[in-house]
Formats: sequence, structure tokens, C-alpha cells
Amino acid sequence: MEALRAAIEKQVIGLTGLALGGIDFENPAGDPGLFGPQSVIWRVHCDFTSMLCGGVSALLLQMLHPLALAGVWDHSNFREDMLGRLRRTSQFVSVTTFGPTAEAERLIDKVRAIHLRVTGVSNDGRPYAASDPDLLTWVHVVESSCFLASHLRYRNPHLSPELQDRYYQETARVAAALGARDIPTSCAAVADYLQRMRPQLVCDERTREVARILLAAPAPSALARPFGWLVMQAGIDLLPDWAQQQFDFYPGRLRRRLVRVGAGGVGKVLRASMRNGSYQRAVRRINKPA
Repeated sequence: MEALRAAIEKQVIGLTGLALGGIDFENPAGDPGLFGPQSVIWRVHCDFTSMLCGGVSALLLQMLHPLALAGVWDHSNFREDMLGRLRRTSQFVSVTTFGPTAEAERLIDKVRAIHLRVTGVSNDGRPYAASDPDLLTWVHVVESSCFLASHLRYRNPHLSPELQDRYYQETARVAAALGARDIPTSCAAVADYLQRMRPQLVCDERTREVARILLAAPAPSALARPFGWLVMQAGIDLLPDWAQQQFDFYPGRLRRRLVRVGAGGVGKVLRASMRNGSYQRAVRRINKPA
């Protein structure tokens, strides 16, 4: 059984930012990182299954914004390495959530510097910049709202409204450090923001191409392929109904049910298998005598 558990854990880690290496989550001893174990963000981000499903959903929804899409289209190698892009996003989220303080701050500074180089003109003739505070807010709100929606579906549907608001308040710290502004910090404010943004969202040929490449992204191994497919389908299912309609995703009631049951069941297996994820390593760091 231990060999099976370790094999499952290895496959899961291969889908995440931990596969990139380079970050020591277990040192320095006692460092709580940006948030610490009492935070809501730790509670929401510690579950691999819900985070992976929410991450797929977030990337799809983000690409409906023409300027966000243009930045990815012009400056990303997603066509050749979609799995690598997912891992890099996963690494940023896990380090800023669970990593030691110095590493989290270093990665934020690194991403800010990268954003300064991502500029251009979108298909509709508008200039874009990844450092644009409003664009950063869009990317952040979509990501955090998808992570929370996935947590509520697959991990803890009983998380109180007060703690959900606190989650948005905590995640806003990272968005503000990256340069976002006017960041909504409650469930009501996030819902209002997404509703206001809807008239700006477009699903065109390039949006559909990114979605196609994302959903066809190769798994790191044959054993992980069924799990990868399930994560992708769960990500689609997490999208708001209006976004699914824009993409022409119509999975049907039976498929939705099967995906939710499947992802929920896999989540239980993975939670029992994980011993060396970012969360577990961070717990060891904090509990280690300084």
C-alpha cells in the first residue's frame, strides 16, 4: 500500500509546480510565510484536486478577456508547453501561499519584472501590458474566485460566508503586491465585478484555440492521463453558465454528474496519498525548531 501511495503522490506532483523544483518549502525553520497556517488561504489552497480543477477553470475564463488573451498568445509558449505553463502558475500560487517569506517575495518581484516585458497590441487594435493594474485585477479575481468555487464544490461546501470573504481579503495581498488595484475583497464584490466585466469578454477563434490546446495538454505519464482528463472536465464544469455558453461547452446533466462524482472520489484518494506537497512541507517548516 505504501508503494501505491507513493506512486500516486509522484504522479500528482508531476502535474504541479513542485515538479519544477528550486524552492525549499521546509526551510528556514519556523518561517510562517506570507500568511501562516491560521489563514483561510492555507485552508483553500492545500487541496491538490480542487486547486487543479479551479486552475483549469481560471485559465479558460481569463482567456475570454481579449487583452489577457493577447498577452498569452503573443508572449507564451503555451502551444508547445501547456503543461509547463500550468506548472509555473501552480508554482507561483503554492510559493506565495505556503513558501517561506523570502521565496514568496522573490517570486512576486520576478513576476512583476516579467510583466513589464509583456506588451503589445491586441487583435482589436488596443495596446496591452501585463503590468496594467486593471488587467492584473481581472486575472487575480478570476483565479481566486475559481479556486474558491472549486474548494466549495470538492473540499468544503460549508465554508462560512465570513471565511470566504476573508479568503478574498488575504489573496488580495498578493494581487496588490503584483500591482493590481481596486481589488474586490468579498463574495458580493467579486460577483458584482464579474458581472460588470461580462460585456468586455469575447470568445473568438484564438480563445477557442487556447482552450483546445489546454484541454488536450499531455499528462506527464500514462498513469496520470485519466486524472488529467477528469481535471480538465471538472474545470469546464466550474465555469459560470454564461462562460460555458460562450465557449459552446454543453456537457449535459449526466456528464456533469459523472465528472463531479469522479473528481470528488479522486480528491479523497489524493488527500490520503499526499505526504510531500507544498502544504505538508510548509507545515514541517513551521513546526521545525528554529
